[in-house]
Amino acid sequence: MTDPATTPEQAEHRKIDTSVPHSARIWNYWLGGKDNYPVDEEAGDAYSAVFPGIVTIARSSRAFLRRNITYLVREAGIRQFLDVGTGLPTAENTHEVAQGIAPEARIVYVDNDPMVLAHARALLYSTDEGATAYVDADVTDPERILAAAAETLDLSRPTGLILSNILGHVADYDRARGIVDRLMAALPSGSHLSVNDGSRGIDPVFEQAQDSYNSSGAVPYNLRSVEEITAFFDGLKLIEPGVVPVTQWRPEPGSPTPETVAEHGGLALKP
Repeated sequence: MTDPATTPEQAEHRKIDTSVPHSARIWNYWLGGKDNYPVDEEAGDAYSAVFPGIVTIARSSRAFLRRNITYLVREAGIRQFLDVGTGLPTAENTHEVAQGIAPEARIVYVDNDPMVLAHARALLYSTDEGATAYVDADVTDPERILAAAAETLDLSRPTGLILSNILGHVADYDRARGIVDRLMAALPSGSHLSVNDGSRGIDPVFEQAQDSYNSSGAVPYNLRSVEEITAFFDGLKLIEPGVVPVTQWRPEPGSPTPETVAEHGGLALKP
């Protein structure tokens, strides 16, 4: 695996702060992973004590991403992905799903947490036919992301842009919209945008738990209305069924009737 933005020597000097809970590690804990610290488990347990449904949201979000990628590879013919805010590697990562269907798929992951970087180097791998790379960059720096991603991806070809539970970390909504617009502007017709984020106005207990988390000293995550999440897709063609609870986006045939969760997402085509 290559890393076009950070050298191993630079990475060694990046400090992993284990005194403050981190969203990527808490998410990993809720998904049943082991790449977290006691402070993350404590924060995760405190959150789930108020809102036990967060574990369902975390796992439903991951399943939504898997179904998005499967659609993009099998039905839309996408063979390269830019996954911004990937978080810690877990089961069914983007490259595993995409290359499991199309071994030639190329994937660039983007995150700026040193623990994510350390585990990405150890755990992410690629088929011989494809490629997988990691970019050490922040979602708020789309120019850096695009420049580094271009070392692995051909950005003149249709690309799947994945922004899964990352835009909520951009507090200013207009700035978040601008980031999406800038990234999509660099991608050609035939590219797709996948977005999912926690939604406000659905479950007041979820909102209470999130507000408590945001005041804990951890990096805040901002829930957004369904209308705000939908507006990230302005100018694009939404794939049916549009922006819906992640559990209800093209569930597998024969699966139980999906419950409604306070996490909305969608997938859209750039005409």
